Amino acid sequence: MTDFGIAGLQLELSHCDNLKIIQKEVETTKHVFPWINMIVLSELCAFGSKVDNAESIPGKTYDFYSKLAKDNGIYLVAGSLFVKVNEEILNVSLVFDPQGNEIARYAKMFPFEPYETGITPGNEFCLFDVPDVGRFGLSICYDMWFPETTRTLAWMGAEVILHPTMTATIDRDAELSIAQSSAITNQVFFFDINGAGTIGNGKSIVIGPEGDVLYQAGSGREIIPIRINLEYLRRTREQGVKGLGQPLKSFRDSTIKFPPYMENNKSEALENLGELKKPNR
Repeated sequence: MTDFGIAGLQLELSHCDNLKIIQKEVETTKHVFPWINMIVLSELCAFGSKVDNAESIPGKTYDFYSKLAKDNGIYLVAGSLFVKVNEEILNVSLVFDPQGNEIARYAKMFPFEPYETGITPGNEFCLFDVPDVGRFGLSICYDMWFPETTRTLAWMGAEVILHPTMTATIDRDAELSIAQSSAITNQVFFFDINGAGTIGNGKSIVIGPEGDVLYQAGSGREIIPIRINLEYLRRTREQGVKGLGQPLKSFRDSTIKFPPYMENNKSEALENLGELKKPNR
């Protein structure tokens, strides 16, 4: 099967316990769109950005998401939540299959420093396969500002990037341009799902592997059901974007060794930028 239904849920949530709202919206989505195979939630949707709500996994919220996936017979990308690991707190996205089994776990690599403080960055890329469909990669919010993250996922075989976000700031339009460029330069489907209400300003976006915007949401609550076709993606990779550029093949065949990635090769320009901290007046 190459056609696959994915619904992004841009929900109006707050910085408190949103689990009942999430359950109702997931159940509604599956009822209205029974052909949906996967649902993607936004970053930190369960409780918002309060680190005090961090919990160990497995735990109460973990069990809630596992049951929600099983009860609705869907793959569930459960946005993300703060997770305690020993003395550290990570921003973690979990994926459950239609039987309620965890099949992927990803810790955000780039916390939004210097504003998102006290969060330990992850250091492992995350992909999972949906049998007879394709390969999916995970990233979270600020991760996509670093093109190496999406490029690495594509290099590892990702055909769809699932990207929960929690953005309520004036740079949302910049993020939309990054999402679109990430899709076209890596020839992937890109699902950038933001929250609404007090935890986000919406504008979720879904982009195809030729850079076409399949849908862009407004600022309020929206259910975004999209049917993707992986054979179309594979033809695009084979024949080129609009029958033209084939960036993944060119990247594969290049003999260039990029200086920023050479071991012990520091940049004087970057070293001179100073400390990563909030700007003063």
